[in-house]
Amino acid sequence: MACSGGGGPDQPPSATLSHVSPGSLSTRTDLLSGIIPELCQKYPDLNFVIGGEGPKRIILEEVRERYQLHDRVHLLGALEHKDVRNVLVQGHIFLNTSLTEAFCMAIVEAASCGLQVVSTRVGGIPEVLPESLIILCEPSVKSLCEGLEKAISQLKSGALLPPEKIHNIVKTFYTWRNVAERTEKVYDRVAGEAVLSMDKRLDRLISHCGPVTGCIFALLAVLNFLFLVFLRWVTPDSIIDVAVDATGPRAAWARQHPCSKKGGENNEMSKTR
Repeated sequence: MACSGGGGPDQPPSATLSHVSPGSLSTRTDLLSGIIPELCQKYPDLNFVIGGEGPKRIILEEVRERYQLHDRVHLLGALEHKDVRNVLVQGHIFLNTSLTEAFCMAIVEAASCGLQVVSTRVGGIPEVLPESLIILCEPSVKSLCEGLEKAISQLKSGALLPPEKIHNIVKTFYTWRNVAERTEKVYDRVAGEAVLSMDKRLDRLISHCGPVTGCIFALLAVLNFLFLVFLRWVTPDSIIDVAVDATGPRAAWARQHPCSKKGGENNEMSKTR
């Protein structure tokens, strides 16, 4: 969700609260239906702009009708990804009401557009942004309202960071090179780990999980191992293509295709001519 300003230079800015994640409105709608009327009564200049579709959208429509909030609650429906940025930049505060989340790309997009993020403290969300760019709340109406009021107070007092500064901070966090390097480290660490034999795996399961639960897990592990043996009998390893390392001057690609090197030498010779 996001908050954006309006009003003249001598007036406190109005806030546009936008949920622009193009996902479905599912269990999050229950939180929104409690947050919207409470905050709209406290802040008459507060506007909610909500993007997304789902079977529970009708709940938000009923809330808007019941409290006569047509001027402050705008339901945009499904948004194409190319339109998300144009909606986000209309706001100052982005509200994420997810109940379960692994990473939440939506809050990264919102912060990249210069918005202060207010979000539920679930899953991996606390690890996504620094404390200065996100207000973490419990997944309840009361906690989220308190978080939003804190953000609105900062907005009206001018305590929020400028959008350009927020963007410049966020753009250094996640780059394709950084993601590739971190992914490569995970693969290298896993590749360097010793592969335990089946009897050691069973011993570890029983010793770590208890005599009853450990035996159940050990039985499941044996069944999985037998199923793997069956699959390897149906499709032997010998008929599965093995990926080769095609990078570097001494890689498999260079050894199997020496003509590419020769072609490069011919190109260099043609340039000298």
